[in-house]
Amino acid sequence: MDIGRIIETPECVIEGADWLRGACPRMAYAMDQTGPLPLRRRPDGFEQLLSAIVSQQVSVASANAIWKRMKDARLTGPRKIMCATDDELRAAGLSRQKMRYARALADARIDFKALRDASDAEVISVLTEVSGIGVWTAEIYAMFSLGRADVFAHGDLALQEAARILYDLPKRPTEKEMREIANAWSPWRSVAARVLWAYYRVAKDREGIR
Repeated sequence: MDIGRIIETPECVIEGADWLRGACPRMAYAMDQTGPLPLRRRPDGFEQLLSAIVSQQVSVASANAIWKRMKDARLTGPRKIMCATDDELRAAGLSRQKMRYARALADARIDFKALRDASDAEVISVLTEVSGIGVWTAEIYAMFSLGRADVFAHGDLALQEAARILYDLPKRPTEKEMREIANAWSPWRSVAARVLWAYYRVAKDREGIR
């Protein structure tokens, strides 16, 4: 199965950025504002998705504190999660809902190695079958844990807002509209996402919003 380009090194990001510069003057303008783009590669596997569940709907500081407690308690593997009591998970900082999500992920027995060779659509389909993992989390996993070059988080509010500002749109695009806009950035949509996230920070700082 052809899974397309994999972003493995900073040079891959530069290649995608150069393509986007040639394809779209506004993307070129955004990159002139942001400077070099980050690689943002992460490991793949159970621990990365468990960390994503921990991070849901809490501040970065809270997520980091909870994750540290879970690592200290060695509660970052599927067997450990399945064997842990509610009290143990609660002591690490998990809410009742996140306990359920963590156990659902452990019980799903995902073949993470097989996902490396699966299509983008299949990766997202497999991951979103697990309670607590939505499309956004699955897309982020495909982008940064699997290095997929042509995945985009269409429902991400920061990406939508960055596109609104960069393309001078009358309103923030919907997820459906964002899909249509992002088609122009294929086969480097995940690099375009990096551009827009970086540009979002620049644009919001310029407007005085933090």
